[in-house]
Amino acid sequence: MGKPTGFKEYQRETIPYRDPMLRLNDYAEIYTAPVDEHLHTQGARCMDCGVPFCQSSTGCPVDNLIPEWNDLVYRGRWRDALDRLHKTNNFPEFTGRVCPAPCEGSCVLGLTEPPVTIKNIENTIIDRGFAENWVKAKPPVNETGQSVAIIGSGPAGLAAAQQLRRLGHKITVYERADRIGGLLMYGIPNMKLEKRVIDRRVQQLRSEGVEFRTNTHIGKAECFPAGHVNTIMQNANHKTHYIDPNDLISQFNAVLWATGATQPRDLPIAGRDLNGIHFAMEFLTKNTKSLLDSKHTDGLYISAKDKNVIVIGGGDTGTDCIGTSLRHGCKSLVNFELLPEPPVERAADNPWPQWPKVFRVDYGHQEATQRDGKDPRQYCILSKEFISDGNGNLAGIKTVNVAWKKDDSGRFQMTEIEGSEKEWKADLITLSMGFLGPEQTALEMMNLDRDGRSNIQANYGEFSTSVEGVFAAGDCRRGQSLVVWAINEGRGAAEAIHQYLKKQR
Repeated sequence: MGKPTGFKEYQRETIPYRDPMLRLNDYAEIYTAPVDEHLHTQGARCMDCGVPFCQSSTGCPVDNLIPEWNDLVYRGRWRDALDRLHKTNNFPEFTGRVCPAPCEGSCVLGLTEPPVTIKNIENTIIDRGFAENWVKAKPPVNETGQSVAIIGSGPAGLAAAQQLRRLGHKITVYERADRIGGLLMYGIPNMKLEKRVIDRRVQQLRSEGVEFRTNTHIGKAECFPAGHVNTIMQNANHKTHYIDPNDLISQFNAVLWATGATQPRDLPIAGRDLNGIHFAMEFLTKNTKSLLDSKHTDGLYISAKDKNVIVIGGGDTGTDCIGTSLRHGCKSLVNFELLPEPPVERAADNPWPQWPKVFRVDYGHQEATQRDGKDPRQYCILSKEFISDGNGNLAGIKTVNVAWKKDDSGRFQMTEIEGSEKEWKADLITLSMGFLGPEQTALEMMNLDRDGRSNIQANYGEFSTSVEGVFAAGDCRRGQSLVVWAINEGRGAAEAIHQYLKKQR
């Protein structure tokens, strides 16, 4: 695969981001345009490794044929590379932008050298495919006469919709927001995933015959959690429609839940009710909706301008809160992380081909460092109490440093460090600590069984729930996970539903 000696001759070079100080002035994507020669060279680094762990269970969840399209890019056969890419991944433009690339973590070359730039190559293949007009709608040749309702238009729902529609089933996708895309649309900032990228793929699905119904909530109005759900349901030009989930069972031959895991993990410490504390998704969703609706002229977003901002929690969502706050023009920025700073290289208990738990600098960290002269992250920080200004507003937060040590069973335990208490100024705090599972009211209305983590009970591979003809896929089934896993589950659920429908004929 690639050039036999390419991994010896060429160094890993990722496609650079735009200059941090320039991109902070807009919400355009952070990426720069690659050149063919760069991708040719990087594709040449793909080894003839015999067993490509990059496309194994420890690498790519959708089993992308990575060595094959690396080789095709090296040989300049871009159209063929696109065909190979689409064989396993419905939406490589999503994964190529937002996936953390577990494939690169399990790249065989990564044993001794920096791995192949798989993510860059994937993203360039699909963007070129759209630029060359190679990506075409593929409506079914024959109709089955059977119908499927899909609840949720995130990556799992969209992947299932495309797979099932191409098999000839009538597909209706329900989305409670005013735009299609789920977390992709409102949960991921525009600078990391421009919404035109979602819209062009949704248009392809429409051309294939998928029907989308926006502003439609499956469940009851009172089941909305606080924060971003209220935001996406507020639209002066559209009325929200409510549908009892049980009605879908009688109207369709099958139903798929693909709603994601949208219940945020809270931080129930003293002062939590103060104004100025928001879940990350509320902050990000309002920002993106206002940007798309009016380029922020409507003022319907949570502004970080001239504020002392603290982001509690790391990960991709925390980084997105950092990047968004910087673009607003925040006064200061700190990111609390409860865990210790990761090592620069793999630890002994984190061997290849596991996901490398190493120190990384994402786009938000890079931007904060460039603007403020320092990385915004503070490690081993435990939040203890939110501080009030005396008028119900946030003024700061009290913290304590913690130490992590293994106990006799080998598990890490946290202890507070005496004398390390500290108060931090803060006018705005975003909580970015992950998600606990799907919202429960609609699931209870359909009497679906849940697992111990409140997710819909459905075995992987079968995806069938406790209710006949009802299936579940994505984060609402497996818990908070990656976009690439959502696509995997959407494709898997589509096959399970197709086999179920064949038996019903």
